[in-house]
Amino acid sequence: MKIHSSKIEKRNENSINFNIFMNFHFLFEKNIVVWYNFDYNGMGGTMAETKVKKVTGKEKGTKSYGAKDIQILEGLDAVRLRPGMYIGTTGSRGLHHLVWEIVDNSVDEAANGYCSKIVVTLNKDGSITVEDNGRGIPVEMHPQKKVSAAEVVFTELHAGGKFNNENYAYSGGLHGVGASVVNALSRWLKLEIRRDGKRYVQEYASKEDAHGKVKGGVPLYPLRQVGVAVSTGTTVTFMPDDRIFESIEFNPDTIKEHLQEVSFLNKGLEIDFVVQKEKEEDSKSYTFKYDGGVVDFVKYINESKNPLYETPIYISGEVDDIKVEIAMQHTDSYNESIFSYVNNIQTPDGGTHEIGFKSGLTKALSELAQNGSSLKGKEAELLVGDDFREGLTTVILVKMKTVEFEGQTKAKLGNPQARPAVESVVIKGLTDYFSGKKNTKTLSSILEKALGAAKVREASRKAKEIARQKNSIENSTLIGKLASCTGKDYKNNEIFIVEGDSAGGSCKQARDRHFQAILPLRGKPLNVEKKRIDQVLMNEEFRTLISALGAGIGEDFDIDAIKYNKIIILADADQDGFHIRSILLTFFFRYMKSLITNGHVFIGLPPLYRISKRDVIEYVYSDAELPEAIKRVGKGYKLQRYKGLGEMDKDQLWETTMDPTQRTLVQVTIEDAAEAEKMISTWMSDNVEVRKEYIAEHANFSRVDSLSEFMSKKK
Repeated sequence: MKIHSSKIEKRNENSINFNIFMNFHFLFEKNIVVWYNFDYNGMGGTMAETKVKKVTGKEKGTKSYGAKDIQILEGLDAVRLRPGMYIGTTGSRGLHHLVWEIVDNSVDEAANGYCSKIVVTLNKDGSITVEDNGRGIPVEMHPQKKVSAAEVVFTELHAGGKFNNENYAYSGGLHGVGASVVNALSRWLKLEIRRDGKRYVQEYASKEDAHGKVKGGVPLYPLRQVGVAVSTGTTVTFMPDDRIFESIEFNPDTIKEHLQEVSFLNKGLEIDFVVQKEKEEDSKSYTFKYDGGVVDFVKYINESKNPLYETPIYISGEVDDIKVEIAMQHTDSYNESIFSYVNNIQTPDGGTHEIGFKSGLTKALSELAQNGSSLKGKEAELLVGDDFREGLTTVILVKMKTVEFEGQTKAKLGNPQARPAVESVVIKGLTDYFSGKKNTKTLSSILEKALGAAKVREASRKAKEIARQKNSIENSTLIGKLASCTGKDYKNNEIFIVEGDSAGGSCKQARDRHFQAILPLRGKPLNVEKKRIDQVLMNEEFRTLISALGAGIGEDFDIDAIKYNKIIILADADQDGFHIRSILLTFFFRYMKSLITNGHVFIGLPPLYRISKRDVIEYVYSDAELPEAIKRVGKGYKLQRYKGLGEMDKDQLWETTMDPTQRTLVQVTIEDAAEAEKMISTWMSDNVEVRKEYIAEHANFSRVDSLSEFMSKKK
């Protein structure tokens, strides 16, 4: 599983933040450190170099506010001034979002039957090229703007051909904003259009004007014809602007995973991904094409699991112009995994289409259990929706002409008409699939598993009830384990989950007890990927953790009840520490996922090295930083490598790992839920062969021990 990074703390009184981007692989950790100035305003800010003038009370009282203070942002100025409003962040996620926007335009061509192939290239210079064989952007003169339609698309917000249903029945992306936003946030952009037997080109750049102000996405010349074309389509090449983004280095794995997902969702669409390197032999290329569509997607997710039946169930239909495609397959695991999309946009928070699927599944299988199976009447009556979905992997793809999302993040579908449409398709699809004597073995497998889940659910309910009755006793078990904090406002409080009593003792001495709690784990927690919830509740370490967080578990988990705003996993940088991090992240992913999706889970990064020379001390947090740190300290230094938290005294631990003004934290996020599901199930499962394949693909066995290297140079 790759958990992509994000928000880090390391700020001083001048409000300068330091950010680290990391790829956490479930065996190997690669650290890339990026430094940037950050105008800090609590939980976020403008990720760009800014000069902040402190305003005194006197100045506040006398400053006038009149018509001259009203700014009119022309063209793409608004995008450069507030990029977060359009792409969410100027971090890694926002950088890659530029790629998604251009790719989405090509996918919309494919989804409406005009494109069969997309080629994405990560060029040697770090720029991105997206090429498709669609119709090509219109090149005629725009009647109002008096420039080409293509130039309007790339220079005007809310300009495009997706605002009616004639050109595009179904579309994703920013709806007329995507191409212009990418142009505005790029150093340069090159456009090529092949249409009506002719080839057209145009270039754009973000340049400073005479007053030193950067104007984004300015055309260098009008769209012009440069020759003939034997095919149709559009090619866009762009270089992100390093004046906007913290880093403009694209992650090939992130792009590859996204393109593969897009290919799954668009049956038969071929997407090629090329990674160019200076040496031709180091270049890589990938081709994704899935004629099975969402069925192949489910097979891919379940690759490391044990399905109860070989072929996923496929359901499709259309109700009131809403197209529905669903693939589902039960496995012998205990976790429900639903991945939903609308017009190729992932909806990680679900919405009305997921509600429709669940209600339709429950109604259809309940009817089949009572009237079309060998289950006894009382057994069938025991079953509820959760029982039918235990171990179920589902991909839901809905296509609709007018999409309404809840909130600005497009994470949850809000269209009320999607619920009855999906429910109707599911009920009819499952009824037809299991009608007569068809697929009776598959039905028996599903109902037997559901019955087992119902029995465990009842046992689990009793266990939870007993736990609630013994709440005072359970809280007393925290005595001697949890070193709580005195602060009452959860927004300021944080809890460190540390490995062992030794590290726990050191952290308790180093902490600020006003807002920092310490919870040592005295034994290795359970691998929850292989256990039912009742078995998880029997594990002492997890019972202690659940009690400490105070928000429940599983379907009873209440994000509003958590006692700490930051849950920080702090483990040693060795194999045991890695294993504990993996187990804890798997637990949060399975039973408290909203902790991750709401940004409450962090990984603490203690330093790897301490470099000292007389009164100069510098801490180094990654192998990549070590060479520069040694240069800064100079000759005659002493180098210490920390093998565990217990090797630091309380002052060192505080100033390097726990002090909010000095420390480094990596926020755990989930960018691709389906890929996270696959990686979790692969790495934490018992399927040895699939694990070996994963290790072979992601491992770096040739990594040099930097300490040994530098010690040998020192000698």
